[in-house]
Amino acid sequence: KRSKRTVVSTAAVFPAVSTSRALALTPPPPAAAAPSLPPVSMAEKWDPWFHAFVARRLSSISHATPLMAATDWALHLAGSPGKRMDLTQLALKQTEVMARYAGERLQAGLNRDLRHAVPVPTNDRRFRDPEWQQWPFNLMHQSFLLSQQWWTEATQGVWGVEKHHENVIGFMARQMLDMLSPGNQLLTNPVVLRRTMSEGGANLVRGMQNLMDDLQRQANGAPPAGTEEFVVGGNVAATPGKVVLKNRLIELMQYAPSTGAVHAEPILIVPAWIMKYYILDLSQTNSLIKYLVDAGHTVFCISWKNPDYGDRDLGMDDYLELGFDAALDAVNAIVPDQKVHAVGYCLGGTMLAIAGAAMARDGDERLASMTLLATQTDFKEPGELGLFIDESQLSLLEAQMNQTGFLKASQMAGAFQMLRSYDLLWSRMVNEYLLGERTPVFDLMAWNADATRMPAKMHSQYLRRLFLNNDLSDGRYPVHGRPVALSDLSLPTFMVGTVTDHVAPWRSVYKLQHKSPAEITFVLTNGGHNAGVVNPPGNLRRRYQLLTRPAGEPALAVDDWQAAAPQTQGSWWPAWLEWLQAHSSGKTAKPPAMGADGFQPQGDAPGTYVFQK
Repeated sequence: KRSKRTVVSTAAVFPAVSTSRALALTPPPPAAAAPSLPPVSMAEKWDPWFHAFVARRLSSISHATPLMAATDWALHLAGSPGKRMDLTQLALKQTEVMARYAGERLQAGLNRDLRHAVPVPTNDRRFRDPEWQQWPFNLMHQSFLLSQQWWTEATQGVWGVEKHHENVIGFMARQMLDMLSPGNQLLTNPVVLRRTMSEGGANLVRGMQNLMDDLQRQANGAPPAGTEEFVVGGNVAATPGKVVLKNRLIELMQYAPSTGAVHAEPILIVPAWIMKYYILDLSQTNSLIKYLVDAGHTVFCISWKNPDYGDRDLGMDDYLELGFDAALDAVNAIVPDQKVHAVGYCLGGTMLAIAGAAMARDGDERLASMTLLATQTDFKEPGELGLFIDESQLSLLEAQMNQTGFLKASQMAGAFQMLRSYDLLWSRMVNEYLLGERTPVFDLMAWNADATRMPAKMHSQYLRRLFLNNDLSDGRYPVHGRPVALSDLSLPTFMVGTVTDHVAPWRSVYKLQHKSPAEITFVLTNGGHNAGVVNPPGNLRRRYQLLTRPAGEPALAVDDWQAAAPQTQGSWWPAWLEWLQAHSSGKTAKPPAMGADGFQPQGDAPGTYVFQK
């Protein structure tokens, strides 16, 4: 009876439920829980942190890459008895040569005209001083050059060694030899010893003071000694102008005219964001921007923001849209109804090539020409910079950048120092710490010390898409969701490569001639990545080669081009002005107003972003 009453009572509460169904009722199931995320593995939790820790301790240089390279080389050398026999014979021959040379030098006494066992390379400045011809320092530097020859032979041509590993092991051997050079040591450098004896050690006291000053500056984050003499907006980056556009990534500067009439077509300069823009606006005597303005051109130039943690998610697309695209829109508004001569330097030139290919794909005809300064578009052979770019190295960098949000300027500076260790490191240490002489600082050196950071996302995309995967050259680089092709570039193009460029080797720069059917004028000038571009007229040591490939014609092989291109003494800047004139309408006009509706001047050049540290 109690059970029946319960059923009736339940049915009264739930009249739509039958008695038989009521007997089967069970408590309602609990509310569905939110779907749980998959558990984070230990690898995902700990490995990025550990790799970032390793990156900080090893100056962001992968420890795995040199270890793998050394293992690859050593194992294959061990399995190459013929190569080992060749190296043994070379060592024995060098020993014989050195013994004969030492005997001849003992007999010749102070005769400095005796030929060397190993001729000093013409581009090797380490042993040029006559002091190196005296006993026993002549034996030291000749022995060093013989060792250098042996290691060059030992690290090349070993059967089975992967090419990247061969390059890495050769680079490591050169770094080791540079460090152990007798010129870098107090007791084996005759120039330092003579100075120490003549000054009673005062040079070493000054050198210690220089060292302590440098360490203190480094600890305080202060710029290197001597750079304070160059003031941005004072004696560098001083060409008058106005900031006519500012967004979260760029300031666009329009420079004030210095002529009564100007060429109709304006110039838009896109510098690399791995450097401050004012390398193109240094002192009044070597400012490319001032040179263009004084020649009657209306010049605009981008100044990139120095990114911080909040900019970590800015990518290559942002640099294209907020950088080049936004700047071109502003130039079109200020100088309407005119095509634009676009100029890109280094990575800025790579982005300009990307933008130009996208514009060609989409039928956008706002550009009159394209000038690429020390710019790579094919990264298959990027030179020694490629030594630092492989999966191991990029993964290490990405782990650190994921924590910091950016790549520090000092990290990039360290890589470039290793590429030119004698010029940027060892010779400076000898001069400043052993000879006690501060290296005179000039404007280009001061600019070089004013480095910038890289946002994490952009830098990772840049290294992977361009350097590691070569997406641009292979037609896989996407802009607005669709790939671009260098073969679409048809704009008249002026390209500059520099002979001793360690960042954008000129043979790699030249490769655009094989990708684009456009008319391309290629210039090869002496100097490096920076000094070859900052190349004002009047320097008698400058020279260049220039040759134009007409549109649609096949490109010469690079060695054939070098053999065919005539050589001219002086700066390439005047030749570029003539080229710009030849690819313009020839019309002149009154200088445009500074700014326009929507692009009102917001302050004087050089703006504010250039001062960010």
